[in-house]
Amino acid sequence: MAKNPTIKATFPVLDMGCASCAAKIEKTLNSREGVVTAVVNYAAATATVEYNPALTSSELLREAVQKAGYDFVIDVREDMPDELEQVHAEKFRKLKRRTVWAGALTIPLVGMMFLDMPYSHETMWILSTPIVFWFGRDFFIDAWKQIKLRSVNMNTLVALSTGIAYFFSIFNILFSQFWYSRGIQPHVYFETSSVIITFILLGRLLEEKAKGNSSSAIRKLMGLQPKTVTLVNEAGTQEDIPVNSVKTGDILLVKPGEKIAVDGLVIDGSSYVDESMISGEPVPALKERDAKVFSGTINQKGSFRFRAEKVGADTMLSHIIRMIQDAQGSKAPVQRLVDRVASIFVPVIIGIALLSFVLWLTLDSANGLTHGLLAMVTVLIIACPCALGLATPTAIMVGVGKGAERGILIKDAESLEIAKKVNVAVFDKTGTITEGKPEVTDIAWLNGDDSAKEIFYSLESRSEHPLADAVLRYFDDALRLRSAPIRSLSETEMSKVEMKNFTSITGKGVKGSVDGKIWFAGNTKFLLENSILLEPSLEKQADQWTKEAKTIIWFADSKRTLAVVAITDRMKEGSANAIAQLKKQGVEVYMLTGDDEATAREIAAKSGIEHYKAGVLPHEKTEFVKQLQQSGKIVAMAGDGINDSAALAQADLSIAMGKGSDIAMDAAKMTIISSDLSKISEAIHLSKLTVKTIRQNLFWAFIYNLAGVPIAAGILYPVNGFLLNPMIAGLAMALSSVSVVSNSLRLKTKEI
Repeated sequence: MAKNPTIKATFPVLDMGCASCAAKIEKTLNSREGVVTAVVNYAAATATVEYNPALTSSELLREAVQKAGYDFVIDVREDMPDELEQVHAEKFRKLKRRTVWAGALTIPLVGMMFLDMPYSHETMWILSTPIVFWFGRDFFIDAWKQIKLRSVNMNTLVALSTGIAYFFSIFNILFSQFWYSRGIQPHVYFETSSVIITFILLGRLLEEKAKGNSSSAIRKLMGLQPKTVTLVNEAGTQEDIPVNSVKTGDILLVKPGEKIAVDGLVIDGSSYVDESMISGEPVPALKERDAKVFSGTINQKGSFRFRAEKVGADTMLSHIIRMIQDAQGSKAPVQRLVDRVASIFVPVIIGIALLSFVLWLTLDSANGLTHGLLAMVTVLIIACPCALGLATPTAIMVGVGKGAERGILIKDAESLEIAKKVNVAVFDKTGTITEGKPEVTDIAWLNGDDSAKEIFYSLESRSEHPLADAVLRYFDDALRLRSAPIRSLSETEMSKVEMKNFTSITGKGVKGSVDGKIWFAGNTKFLLENSILLEPSLEKQADQWTKEAKTIIWFADSKRTLAVVAITDRMKEGSANAIAQLKKQGVEVYMLTGDDEATAREIAAKSGIEHYKAGVLPHEKTEFVKQLQQSGKIVAMAGDGINDSAALAQADLSIAMGKGSDIAMDAAKMTIISSDLSKISEAIHLSKLTVKTIRQNLFWAFIYNLAGVPIAAGILYPVNGFLLNPMIAGLAMALSSVSVVSNSLRLKTKEI
């Protein structure tokens, strides 16, 4: 019996407040009948669900998520990404306003603790009320929602501790005689509630900003596909139609400078197409009859018609987008640790607080109510998760700032946690190890005679071939070095050349006549087809450059070759030294490139890389990274092109070179602004220092709670009569946060 096919879909998720929310939704979805697997990405606010449509549906999945207290968008329209981005932007703006206003009111409130002035307690009450119940209202709303669902999270503890401290303070103002009659000095804890709310809001603001950046790579990739295309109908007429109306088999026209909308096969015309997002190579590829073209690539100066073969979700661009979405689904290991602890920590603290109250009532008949209430409030106050909440973001802020000073941009905690374990580095060649731009490295003239250079320049200036630009740049640069004032060949010598009968032969070269004499520029095949003699001295030089993996361009008249030019993508200065540094750190280095075997071998030898693969496509780069990971390796991937973005997202530590594409930078966890490979070693060392600081912060936050909670509950009272005052507990809570921040600031003084 045939097995029902499954559907895999990605849905936006709304109303998630913390990482534990994502875990809860994930658990809810995975428990549904018919769901094969469900993964909730908190950073991207999406749920990717594979399910059997015969057993469940998107509507039923949404109902399950809504019952869990959240929401699920199943009507995913074409403009949905833009709408969701607007929703996120508005949410970030509101959160920023709340944080700023809460901070502005908290500062004078804390300052009043140290002032002896009339009605200070009442003034603190007024200041703290909007902080707790307006700017911090989401904590209470979510806590109530969790209580109705018989669940708890970090918001529950924040709401309980701040709410009890607030109302306990009001009780102490209105019924102060209750404590005086028992020989106890009443205190207020409005500043404790306000500081907690403000600090947690700040943490949420930092988190929301990081979440917003995480999905920008996907949005930019989606923007590579044009909204409309030119359809050539059966009658031969043209019409513009929406790209989502294109069907397999449609004939489409691509004009100069346009983006290609879908994958297909060229049937008429020719042009050069920038396929850097596919191959990663800087030189546009020639496209003529029967050549494949891909969605998102950019046509150059020519035009052609092609037959659509893959449309919609089947295009290579769509595959790259899906690969990035899948690979970005992992959580930061440090945050997962905090989430696991929090899931146990919150109910345990609430239990300890209630147990303390009950034990005091039971064991102390004289002052059990007083001491029990104080102990319960003190436990909830001292156990507030401020230090836990600040441990990661403060260290990240300092680490990111220090990295930025060194030209290293670090995106999130995941890269910081994993970097110290990296033992394999995979590099893209073009734009990472090399400059990413073809340049003339050598030129040889027959008998040293360059008198025809103006004609050579004139020929290449009319050519559409991308390598012609390298020749023009070479002549212009050479002229600038020896001329003053600076002038351009195009403005002087070129004006003397009157080129006639110019012809471009696609994939071979160009020719034209000057004063009745024919001149040629192109590859070896082009010259041989025109019976042009390859001068032995120049041919010998060309053979040598070819062995060095350089591209050759000839210049000739109608009888013999007059010059030969070598063009290559230069290796970056310092690449070899940077790779040597990584090897000293015990990192094994691989190079992947879409270029040919000879070029890859030459660059690998010059840079000191022992392992390389040539002719690699984007999905093959991703598969190679996966293979290394499956063999137990922790992989760092460095690249600069759109074609690297999927492999970057798959890698354990992804590093983008800053002069590359925005999409590669958005997909990566780290960006080297200067494109200097030696910064990668610095980045790994900085990451080790930062994650060490995070772990120190978490250690002290946990130790603080382990020691503080029993004391707050009154464990020392039977021994020496000590019962911790809630005011001291509030101060201890604040000091725990200060200690975490101070430890993070120490990172600024470290050398990398």
